[in-house]
Amino acid sequence: MLRLAVLFFLSGIAGLIYQILWLRLLSLTFGVTVYAATTVLAAFMAGLGAGSVLGGRLAQRVSNPLLYFGLAELLIGVSALATPMALAAATDLYAAFHASMDVTPALLVALRFLCSLVVLFVPTTLMGASLPLLTRASLDDDTQAGRRVGVLYACNTAGAICGALAAGFYLIGAVGIDASFKAAAAVNAGVGFVAVAASLRRRHGPSLTSESSITTGPIYNERTRRAVLVVFGLSGLTALALEVIWFRLLVLILPATTYAFTTMLAAVLGGIAAGSAAIVPLMRRNRQWPVTLGKLQMGIGVAAVVSMYALAVTYEAGWRTRDTIQASVLAIVPAAFLMGAAFPIGVRIWAAAAGHATGAAARVGTLYAINVAGAILGSILAGFLLLPVLGSRASLLAMAGLQVATGSGLILLTSGSTRTTLRPVAIGMAVWIAAAVLIPDPFTMALTQRHPVGERVLWKEEGLQTSVSVNEGPTGHRVMYLNGLHQANDTPEMVAVHRMIGHLPMLLHPAPSHALVVGLGGGATAGAVAQHGATVDLVELSASVVRGAEWFRHVNDDVVRQPNVMLRVDDGRNHLLLSGRQYDVITADIIQPIHAGAGSLYSVEYFRLARQALKPGGLMLQWIGHREETHYKLIARTFLRVFPDATVWVDGSLLVGSLGPLEISPEVLTRKLADPRVKAAASTVGIPDAASVLRLYTAGPDEIRRFVGDGTELTDDQPLLEYHRSLPPNTAPLDLSGLRGDVSRILPGANQ
Repeated sequence: MLRLAVLFFLSGIAGLIYQILWLRLLSLTFGVTVYAATTVLAAFMAGLGAGSVLGGRLAQRVSNPLLYFGLAELLIGVSALATPMALAAATDLYAAFHASMDVTPALLVALRFLCSLVVLFVPTTLMGASLPLLTRASLDDDTQAGRRVGVLYACNTAGAICGALAAGFYLIGAVGIDASFKAAAAVNAGVGFVAVAASLRRRHGPSLTSESSITTGPIYNERTRRAVLVVFGLSGLTALALEVIWFRLLVLILPATTYAFTTMLAAVLGGIAAGSAAIVPLMRRNRQWPVTLGKLQMGIGVAAVVSMYALAVTYEAGWRTRDTIQASVLAIVPAAFLMGAAFPIGVRIWAAAAGHATGAAARVGTLYAINVAGAILGSILAGFLLLPVLGSRASLLAMAGLQVATGSGLILLTSGSTRTTLRPVAIGMAVWIAAAVLIPDPFTMALTQRHPVGERVLWKEEGLQTSVSVNEGPTGHRVMYLNGLHQANDTPEMVAVHRMIGHLPMLLHPAPSHALVVGLGGGATAGAVAQHGATVDLVELSASVVRGAEWFRHVNDDVVRQPNVMLRVDDGRNHLLLSGRQYDVITADIIQPIHAGAGSLYSVEYFRLARQALKPGGLMLQWIGHREETHYKLIARTFLRVFPDATVWVDGSLLVGSLGPLEISPEVLTRKLADPRVKAAASTVGIPDAASVLRLYTAGPDEIRRFVGDGTELTDDQPLLEYHRSLPPNTAPLDLSGLRGDVSRILPGANQ
């Protein structure tokens, strides 16, 4: 059994590495919207569920399940290595379908699901088959289905923790996605070879027969077993819904970095692994397991609300629960621990009726598949309905209440309405009701505690994609926060920065007729672009941000209502990939490169997509800002790789990419600024004439190349800024004194 547990532990490491890598790769094709992410997750889990059922049936038919487990692990490694190539083919197919038909939102979801399923189905199905096959192998010489599955489940989940931490904190940043695939495949290969070798050496006695009981306890009646099956379907639903809600709540008080999300995921997995391991020693005893399972289900709901109440109290008191690890552990682990403890008990009850090892393995597969099916529904329900409609507080209470109701129903169904059984039901419901009354709104709590003293909330919305709030400061200025992070404000200094990102490329291009702005934020950048009269495609990821920008109409010129502005709520990179549109100017609102998901907008591949979308003579502006030297040079070096004739402007804070050597005509600038509307708009950022535009020039491509030197670049494979802990620390302030060039090099005739 120890050998099987170690093998499943290692399999769990590889499995979570794959999951993280797949979600990241697929997001590059389908975008990082909630719709796209949920669709990909549904396809992933559909494969697991199908594999669980098929693995259970296979376990009934084979005499050496360990051999088949080993072969499955080998095939997981081979098929997983092939997924990047399969995704490349699926991307071409997805883009071709998108271009060839009028794609409705429903059809787009279907296309994403089918493409994801095609790419992931083989490896995820094989993964799903692992648990029933290994269960069958463990039961060849033991008669405790629940206990054995508990050990395997705990070990596999513990391995998943290690895989998540390895991928999130080291592998992707240090060695890249491609090398991470190879490392995970090597783990699978090792597990597979060891399992195959062990299966060939293993001495087989007679298999357990249908007359051989696999449990020392009672075989439960059909009503109880079917109730357990329903409970596990609902438990899967609430578990994934709670995970989505936890992540949305915690990101309100924690930095929205990939490291924070990795820590939250590790907390979920850690609680499940600990709970499953803790219940294993108790499985030897004969107890009223259906009642125990009901109490655990109730406990999950109670723990979810009590933990969040404790986090709210300690967070407001300024305790260390403001830190990522402590907040994640307090909010997530208690309920996740009880989830982990419930699974082996459910297996014991459900599998007991099989009477023999082969039937038990099949029933484990069925139980796991039902749980996974519920999880798919839970992720969809939380992301698409609960959070946007009810908000985080009511969503948490609803899912916790469903857990309490499910557990109560199981207790009453299997034990009757006696005083002994009614007591825990009454206590659980009372605690849930008390917590429902006492828990403050986490969104409001975060807004009041995380942001500067003296700000008051003018408007807030927990949207489908992100949580947005608009606050008013003591001096009357307005601030927009996205998931608790500052995005924009209406102070003159900040508005000038955002407007400059819009005005500069529109002035440098001699005659822009079609522009793309990625990201709305407060709207000052898009508003500035729109003042130049060109048709503007504005792509914003979150509809809530669009509604929040209404509060900044006084600085964004009411951009979303301008007749020349076409708003699209979508992923900006996905738009470049699929739209086929060509632009004279591409620019973007400020997006911080270290935030989770931002790496896809700073890579060589993203800049190439933008370059391909430029018309002849087109320009792309990229905000870089003033950041530590290592980060600055990484972005500039990457941009220069795709735009070798790039120039840098506004004291080194803005990069302008061109398809050839940039040439700026003062006469053209003067003619453009003669337009009263353009002159008035540009004057707000201090550029009323041609000379003031040229004074913003900092350096040309030769100076940039010397300044950044040779070195690594940002790629989809290795998004070093998003995974910035893989970079060497560099606390020295940025020194741009060596980045200076002569503006005459971009004037007419200089490039001849």
